[in-house]
Amino acid sequence: MIGTGLHSGRPVRMRILPASAEYGIWFRRVDITDRDNMIAARYDNVTDTRLCTNISNEAGANVSTVEHLMAALMGCGIHNALIELDGPEVPIMDGSSDRFVREIITAGIQVLDAPVRAIRVLKRVEVEAEGVTVSIDPSDSLEIDFMIEFPDAAIGRQAKHLDMANGAFVRELCNSRTFCRKADVDWMLSQGLGLGGNLGNAIVVEGEKVLNPTGLRHDDEFIRHKMLDALGDLALAGAPILGHYRGRRAGHASTNLLLRKLFATPMAYEMVTCDATMARKLPGVGVKASDLVRVA
Repeated sequence: MIGTGLHSGRPVRMRILPASAEYGIWFRRVDITDRDNMIAARYDNVTDTRLCTNISNEAGANVSTVEHLMAALMGCGIHNALIELDGPEVPIMDGSSDRFVREIITAGIQVLDAPVRAIRVLKRVEVEAEGVTVSIDPSDSLEIDFMIEFPDAAIGRQAKHLDMANGAFVRELCNSRTFCRKADVDWMLSQGLGLGGNLGNAIVVEGEKVLNPTGLRHDDEFIRHKMLDALGDLALAGAPILGHYRGRRAGHASTNLLLRKLFATPMAYEMVTCDATMARKLPGVGVKASDLVRVA
């Protein structure tokens, strides 16, 4: 898979390789040969969340913009994989997870002969600061409940709730693109941030206008993309989560802070081995090629 980095603007080659049970999700920077180039996709390796989610190892090797790929992996039920990259960024593609999901489903998903372990939330954990609130409560499945509010009339206030079981991510969220204001694009370009954002890899809004000639893929594509981001950031927990996530004006930073607080609160969660009933409620279980037909 070849795509372009969001900030560097240079082509990046990426491969998703199968891995054994309990391996987790790891990135390998194949262009780095003078130091450790393996980076675990975990919340405690997140080092920057200003424009995207960036993970790094102790040797300074890093990968940015991991959230859309992580959402695709979790949304397709992939818990173990090695991702090889020859650059510092996951390809942005069209600003959504759509291409990743299609490639994964087309390649096929190997069911491992091993039990699935999940993180079950036992008590409410919440992070609140500067008008942003994120929380997670006990639930039998992974639910995402989100609200956004922007001054731009094209976005405004939107809210949505989804249970992520039974392929919901593929059908409801995977093709929803990232978005930005035209003023933000102009600023990023002025700072030499390469592509920054354009009509090929993001929805660009200006006041009440959506500047993309083809318009929106969903009437509420903005909130759907924020939920996509949330799933990708939650996937950095290192295992599927059984819990009810709520985000109010939340972003990468607040979701990462929520995970850090959750795992710093031992009585708030437990690791469980999923029986068949529990496993059926995990994101991605039962995803099939026909689900893609239902993606607008």
